[in-house]
Amino acid sequence: MKVFFYDHLPFLLIYVFNFVFLFFMYSFAGGFESNKIYFVFISLFVLVCFLVYRYLSHRMLYKKLTAEPKNLEEIMVDDQHTVLSRSIQKLLKEQYRLFQKEMHKKEKALKEHVLFMNQWVHQMKTPLSVLQLMAQDYEDEPFAPKMKEQLDKLNGGLNMALYMARLDTFEHDFRPEVIQLHSLVNQSVNSLKEFFIRKGVFPAVNVDKAAIVQSDEKWLSFMLQQLLSNAIRYSGEPNKRVYISGYVQNHNTILEVKDEGVGIPKKDIRRVFDPFYTGENGRQFRESTGMGLYILKKVCDKLGHEVQIESAVGKGTTVKIVFHAAKNSFLPSNLTEM
Repeated sequence: MKVFFYDHLPFLLIYVFNFVFLFFMYSFAGGFESNKIYFVFISLFVLVCFLVYRYLSHRMLYKKLTAEPKNLEEIMVDDQHTVLSRSIQKLLKEQYRLFQKEMHKKEKALKEHVLFMNQWVHQMKTPLSVLQLMAQDYEDEPFAPKMKEQLDKLNGGLNMALYMARLDTFEHDFRPEVIQLHSLVNQSVNSLKEFFIRKGVFPAVNVDKAAIVQSDEKWLSFMLQQLLSNAIRYSGEPNKRVYISGYVQNHNTILEVKDEGVGIPKKDIRRVFDPFYTGENGRQFRESTGMGLYILKKVCDKLGHEVQIESAVGKGTTVKIVFHAAKNSFLPSNLTEM
C-alpha cells in the first residue's frame, strides 16, 4: 500500500493542481460556457507536461522492461530516482540473493552426489576385481565365457558412471601431455581383446608411429575404448573387422575408428550425441545406454578436439577425432585463460 501511494502521488498532485487551476481560471475568465476550448486546451497541456515528466523520470525503467537482458547484471535497474524503480530494484536484489542461496544449496547437493558416486564406484571396483580373479579358476567351465561377458559389462558400466560423474569437475581431473597415438591404440585394443574374441571381430591397426597429439591420456583412452566397444558391439556378425587408423591430414592429426557393422539410420545420425538416445540400433541390440557418444562429444568439446561421424546402413560407421594443429587444442578453453 505504501509503494502504491508514493507511486501514484504525482497523479494525485496533478489532479489537485489541475482542479485548482481550472477553478481559478473559471472564476477569473467569466465562466465555463464562453471558454470551453480554452479550458480543454489548458487541461490537455497540463496532462501532456505530466506525461513527459513521467516518461523522463521512468525512462531507464521502461528500457529495462522492454530490452532483452543478456546477463543477470543487465536486469538490475540503474534508475534510483523514482519510488517504483527503487522498489523494483529492491525486489530484484532480494530475488537474486534467494536465487544464489538456492544455487549454492543445489551445488552443494550435486558435489555430495558426485562424491558419493565416485566413492561408490571405487567400492564396487574392489569386489568386481575379486570376481574377475575368481572367474579365472573356472575358465574351463561351460559358463565361463558368459560370466566373463557379464563381468566386463559390469566393469564397463562402472567406468561409464565414474567418468560421467567426473565430467562436471573436468578441470580438476585434467592433465595435458604429449601422447603417441600408436602406443595408446595398442593399449586400448589389448584391453578389449577378450571382447574382440568373444564377438569374433578382428582389429586392423594402421597408426602412423610419428602421429603425436597433445591431450589427456586417461580421457583419450576412455574415448577410444568407447569407440572400439561400439564398433565391436554393432558389427552385427562375426568375421568383421574394425579399422583403427591414425594419420596427419591438412596439418591436423586424425584418430579414426571404422567398422563394417549395421550402420546408423539417417534419421538417427543427428541425435547420436544426445544423452540417453539409443535410436533404432539401441532398441535392436538392447545393450546401448545412449551415454557413450554423449560423453565422448562433451569431452572432445572440453579438450578442444573435434568429433566427426559418418555412417551408412549395412555398410558401417566411421568416427573421427580431429586434433587441430592450428590452436592449442589440448587445453580446455577455461584453462587457457588462466
